[in-house]
Amino acid sequence: MNAQSTGGTDNIFLKIINKDIPSHAVYENEHVYAFLDTRPVHHGHTLVVPKKKYRNILDIPEGVWVEVAKAVRIIARAVKEAVRADGVNIIMNNESAAHQVVFHAHVHIVPRFADDTFRLTLPQGEYGEGEANAVAERITQLL
Repeated sequence: MNAQSTGGTDNIFLKIINKDIPSHAVYENEHVYAFLDTRPVHHGHTLVVPKKKYRNILDIPEGVWVEVAKAVRIIARAVKEAVRADGVNIIMNNESAAHQVVFHAHVHIVPRFADDTFRLTLPQGEYGEGEANAVAERITQLL
């Protein structure tokens, strides 16, 4: 989905869940709704969203996240088989700096093919002397 939304009454995902906007639904239960992305990377590109609005993984309650993750796992298998993909990427962008556009938690299931041109190559850096220990310690203290 490339529509901008900050939530509230203009939240495009809530409009889709409430059937105010049509979608190609592939899965629904009491916690999640899943539908084809209108601008897919590849056919079968699916979005999985919690039915209640949470901004992203940073504020979604653990129980809801578990339900989303269970649905993603089930749907990913079906997407892969349905479009005869060689693999899938599971992607979740969290906050603007990570390219989140719709501020309602959602997970992308993107089918992948051995010969496709879509690349998710992450630049790899290195830690300087002692930096990894310092970062690991800071993270550990916040857990």
